[in-house]
Amino acid sequence: MTTAIDDTTRTGPLAGFTVGVTAARRADELIALLRRRGAAVLHAPALRIVPLADDSELLAATKELIGCAPDMVVATTAIGFRGWIEAADGWGIGEELLARLRGTQLLARGPKVKGAIRAAGLVEEWSPESESLAEVLDRMLTVGVAGRRIALQLHGEPLPGFVEALRAGGAEVVVVPVYRWMPPEDLAPLDRLLDAMAAGTVDAVSFTSAPAAASLLSRAEQRGMEEQVLAALRGGVLAACVGPVTALPLQARGVDTAAPERFRLGPLVQLLCQELPARARVLSVAGRRMEIRGHAVLVDDALRPVPPAGMALLRALARRPGWVVSRADLLRALPGAGRDEHAVETAMARLRGALGAPKLIQTVVKRGYRLSLDAPADSGYGTT
Repeated sequence: MTTAIDDTTRTGPLAGFTVGVTAARRADELIALLRRRGAAVLHAPALRIVPLADDSELLAATKELIGCAPDMVVATTAIGFRGWIEAADGWGIGEELLARLRGTQLLARGPKVKGAIRAAGLVEEWSPESESLAEVLDRMLTVGVAGRRIALQLHGEPLPGFVEALRAGGAEVVVVPVYRWMPPEDLAPLDRLLDAMAAGTVDAVSFTSAPAAASLLSRAEQRGMEEQVLAALRGGVLAACVGPVTALPLQARGVDTAAPERFRLGPLVQLLCQELPARARVLSVAGRRMEIRGHAVLVDDALRPVPPAGMALLRALARRPGWVVSRADLLRALPGAGRDEHAVETAMARLRGALGAPKLIQTVVKRGYRLSLDAPADSGYGTT
């Protein structure tokens, strides 16, 4: 895991937070956007893409359509449609495919897909401005699909209910599986992300495809930590999804998700920039503004990275701000500390040093520690 924070000044809205990235495709772009806003990133590809040239399923579907032309083709993504045409060219059947497509009704999911269709020398019959597949489906069912042969270009993600609705309407559906997903060859990064989620050291996990979300949950189940990961996602770890389809595997397991209004990487990052700072705990302590973030604390405008043990102590103190927390209670908050209360003193010394302002935390002799909370004299803080 790498961090992108400065230890003296705030560098962005995500400074002090750790975000898991499960994407395989366009991961570098997403990671760059997050780091530019100050986030620490834990990259754990949950999937790998089957190379188009090696994809026997795509080749078989393409030959089937060339052999028996469809009445209608639905193109769902620009990169997927382009990839399909390029793969067919590589197999030496590109012109045959284009010839078949010229004789069909082409429906494009949105403007980008429309551009890809026209770049291939084809013309779409219709495209919704909303980029909504639901609107595409509504139009098809309204016009009628009974007895029609329809090719549906996929892009790695399932389209729940879409194929079923067409078949229920009497259509024959041929699925064109462009960019199929497989589990990652190296599972170590994904395992590290799962461990971080269970340990509470990651603040959010981003998902850009439904298969990635399903793959993460499947790996958690294989490792016997499914309940821990689900508890984290239902608790303090934000599940940020690029869109509603991506969120379906998580929502099916009772996980609340957040998604931007526009299903793009930029809006997804902006969503994180809004949601994570809003979750930070803000306190007025010893005349200073303290904002407790994932792995760091903002003291006024200075960002102070805090080690995990120190953050565990600080969160325990912040649960009852201004009240004395005993060493025994603080010891229980320390991960793997055992029974030695000296571990609390060591971690507390490091915490004070990390904060750069020792007076933020007050030692109460023979009793424990408390935050030096700024509060009215009659508030009762610190009296017990």
